Amino acid sequence: MYKLIKAILFQFDAEKVHHFVMNSLSIFYRLPFGHRLLRLMFDSSNEGLGKKVFGLNFKNPIGLAAGFDKNGKYIDELAALGFGFVEVGTVTPRPQAGNDLPRLFRLPKDEAIINRMGFNNDGVDVLIENLKRTKTKDVIIGGNIGKNKDTPNENAIDDYVICFEKLYDYVNYFVINVSSPNTPGLRALQEKEPLKAIINSLMDKRSNYSLQKPILLKIAPDLNESQLDDIIEITKTTALDGLVVSNTTLSRDGLQTPSSDVEAKGNGGLSGKPLLNKSNEVLSYITTRCDKPVIGVGGIHSGNDMIAKFNNGASLVQLYTGFVYEGPSVVKRLKMFAPLR
Repeated sequence: MYKLIKAILFQFDAEKVHHFVMNSLSIFYRLPFGHRLLRLMFDSSNEGLGKKVFGLNFKNPIGLAAGFDKNGKYIDELAALGFGFVEVGTVTPRPQAGNDLPRLFRLPKDEAIINRMGFNNDGVDVLIENLKRTKTKDVIIGGNIGKNKDTPNENAIDDYVICFEKLYDYVNYFVINVSSPNTPGLRALQEKEPLKAIINSLMDKRSNYSLQKPILLKIAPDLNESQLDDIIEITKTTALDGLVVSNTTLSRDGLQTPSSDVEAKGNGGLSGKPLLNKSNEVLSYITTRCDKPVIGVGGIHSGNDMIAKFNNGASLVQLYTGFVYEGPSVVKRLKMFAPLR
């Protein structure tokens, strides 16, 4: 059934379809017995799949990556589809429109997506109001935080601190996003010194709270070994709780889509099946050299893809593009392959 629905949806603009589908899901969820029907259809038993990571109890290890529900509008609906955790954001202190349209493109032959969204979001205050309305209590919520596009890098710390302090009471863990390729200059913050400054500032702010919520770092799959070694050193020498590996890639290698069609899409980060091996290589490099827990993300479309993440050292996994291409039943199918605790 989803193949037919997908064939129809893929005839229209990707970003418009995203909003249409999620708003339709939200309407269905709010119908009498709607949420129960969704759970009956898509949320299979979590028995034996619970896992404690970062000091948090996840009902299952399968999450939704940041970027899908930037403003935290659909957490209840996504929980009903079986996700064990949902990462909202990337959020910035002030609302921003993001990059010019169109900015989200499918590559069906590769089961991939190119995006150059540019941290479009309604701002941290709107996100908080949406989180206050969330009713589901058994799903872990992560807050992925970034800086506004017009904030110079030398002032980036201020933006991360604002989001961190405002969100502290409303999310279970944080992810520092300095690895999106779609905000000019952002990836420069992955360099050793500016990155340490951001992490240490957030750690200092965290010390003011009685409950020490986990802080993770999301990295790009395009870092070289020297840069990865710097990340590993930072992870070991700071109180950072773990990593998210990885964000989208700038690479266009090995695509089945004709290069002329790919070039016509323009710049942006590539996600989906072509990212699987590249992200797994980075994942393995990190986890064999660092004992902090890692969330593996990038290219998961099947149970075997997910198993590869766990075999390469991931403690948890996240979907994004696989959710788009495989449909709402993907989490239920993946749970059949998830390792029991």
